[in-house]
Amino acid sequence: MERHISSSAHMGENVSIGYNAVIAENVIIGDDCTIGHNVVIYDGSRIGRGVRIDDNAVIGKQPMRAANSIFKTGDVLPPASIGDYCIVGTSAVVYAGANIGEGVLIADLATVRENVSIDEHAIIGRGVAVENYCTIGAYCKIETNAYITAYSNIEDRAFVGPGVVTTNDNFVGRTEERFKHFKGVTVKRGGRIAAHATILPGKVINEDGLVAAGSVVTKDVPAKKIVMGTPARKAGDVPEEQLLEKQK
Repeated sequence: MERHISSSAHMGENVSIGYNAVIAENVIIGDDCTIGHNVVIYDGSRIGRGVRIDDNAVIGKQPMRAANSIFKTGDVLPPASIGDYCIVGTSAVVYAGANIGEGVLIADLATVRENVSIDEHAIIGRGVAVENYCTIGAYCKIETNAYITAYSNIEDRAFVGPGVVTTNDNFVGRTEERFKHFKGVTVKRGGRIAAHATILPGKVINEDGLVAAGSVVTKDVPAKKIVMGTPARKAGDVPEEQLLEKQK
């Protein structure tokens, strides 16, 4: 069975490792883990107990920097950390500097960039991109192909529907002035964004706010209110039975 496991890597008990896996220097893998075929785990990454990492996934990759990137630092980031009982899907990529809490699902083809924190039992759906300097709260659900822009904060039990786009640059990539104003999106506790909505830079979806499908959010969304349309406008109250406090 072809694979490379560094002599400095530490393996717990009952760890299964597939064909062509690469486990680099000083990696720590806890007990009862399953590592699929062609998985690459970079130097120093920490994998908790009971973790499943599926085929072709990459853990702890250092970021690349384009010549014109706004992120100029070339420092080596700290290793990635994957909490106990997580699942990392096929061909998912978790960068160095990412910190993943217990019981998180990162689905197939998802990307979690550097300096991202994801709290316990969150779901990061298939093909989702979570850009750098984001925080994702506990029990959040971010569905297929959503895009979470850099510098965003998604609080506990928020919901982001499939194909949602968040943005952080009001200057759309032009002028030096834009570098002073990058600001991601905030979704407060229990906020919800339905499929294919677009959220403009710096906007806040307040607690239990709801953005209807296909809306373009140009202003903050009040707590417990529904907004819809292009641009999104208030369309009523979130039904009482849907409020987070009413859920089991």
